[in-house]
Amino acid sequence: MRIPARCRLRGKSLLKTEGNSNAHRKAKQLESGSCSGARFPERSTWAISPTLTQVERKQAADWYAKQPWLVGSNYIPATAINELEMRQPDTFDPKRIDLELGWAESIGLNTMRVFLHDLLWQQDPAGFRKRVEVFLQIADKHKVRPIFVLFDSCWDPDPELGKQRSPRPGVHNSGWVQSPGAKVLQDWSHYARLEFYVKGIVGAFAGDPRVMGSSLQARSATEYC
Repeated sequence: MRIPARCRLRGKSLLKTEGNSNAHRKAKQLESGSCSGARFPERSTWAISPTLTQVERKQAADWYAKQPWLVGSNYIPATAINELEMRQPDTFDPKRIDLELGWAESIGLNTMRVFLHDLLWQQDPAGFRKRVEVFLQIADKHKVRPIFVLFDSCWDPDPELGKQRSPRPGVHNSGWVQSPGAKVLQDWSHYARLEFYVKGIVGAFAGDPRVMGSSLQARSATEYC
């Protein structure tokens, strides 16, 4: 099924959230028409998984209905080529983040999708958590509530700590790295470490009103990156 590029995100969301023939019918409508003429689910249904119970679905819808209209983007500072460089001790740049989130606030953005990385937690959980806290203080100052992404299986499958590569001009995401890397995904011995990372981050910030939410996995390697 081919969906026009301008409609692809919405069509994909329909297939994921509804998970039935009705979703496919609506996606086919997208394929044959423009986005402006397509009918989409109500705002409060977009983020609700079909695997939730009715009570959980209602709780999720009630929570989402209380949120402001969310306007944001993916975020990484201009001084970082990837999520490692954004938060490694030597390259973490609060001043730059403050400047850029100030720009975001000035144009009405109120949320950002921000990628974390398991290697930073493995290296120094306390230090990583402290830098996340500094980021949250800056974001809160500018009325931006981030969504943290814990894993992402796009681009370079061999992430490494330390100095990151220089950007390649004209190449999209030329230095982005996966979290975790491909070798880690193939080795069960790492899974306990990854569980510790997930529980550590989610446990630390689950009740924090400055955080919009957490996304376990941004994209799988089989999806468009």
